[in-house]
Amino acid sequence: MRTPATSLLRASARAASRQATYVPRAAASTHAISNPTLANIEKRWEGMPPTEQAELWMALRDRMKTNWSELTLNEKKAAYWIAFGAHGPRAAAPADENQKVIMYTVIGLLASFGVFAAMRAFAGPAPSTMHKEYQEASNEYLKEQRAEPLTGLSSADYKGTGMVQSPPKH
Repeated sequence: MRTPATSLLRASARAASRQATYVPRAAASTHAISNPTLANIEKRWEGMPPTEQAELWMALRDRMKTNWSELTLNEKKAAYWIAFGAHGPRAAAPADENQKVIMYTVIGLLASFGVFAAMRAFAGPAPSTMHKEYQEASNEYLKEQRAEPLTGLSSADYKGTGMVQSPPKH
């Protein structure tokens, strides 16, 4: 429901937005960034606070919106290094990273072998279906049932072992 007060507020907001003028940011920063600010940026970048990094990048971005021939050599180098330099995710890996990967892999393998050995040590005997006699009986049953008559156990030229995969029962 529209009341006179809301209509008045909306009308004043529209009038205020019409009166606002747009000032491009690039026009505001046409002066070059000082050389001390850009000096050794490669070494200082990681140690700079994130707010200072953001301010410097925004200033460089605004400078790059102008004609690039007006940029100083230091500004071009700094902009390139900030965009594509070896920092953050592109930083070089630590010197001992390969050794750590190998060490943790070996530790993981030893731990998994330990778990496997403990499970085998406390496991019960193998099920009766894992003995050669049971598997040979399964072969005979499959032959009687004519299972897989084209390529399997019931075919005329089958030469495989069928279901047999275990040693004889002790």
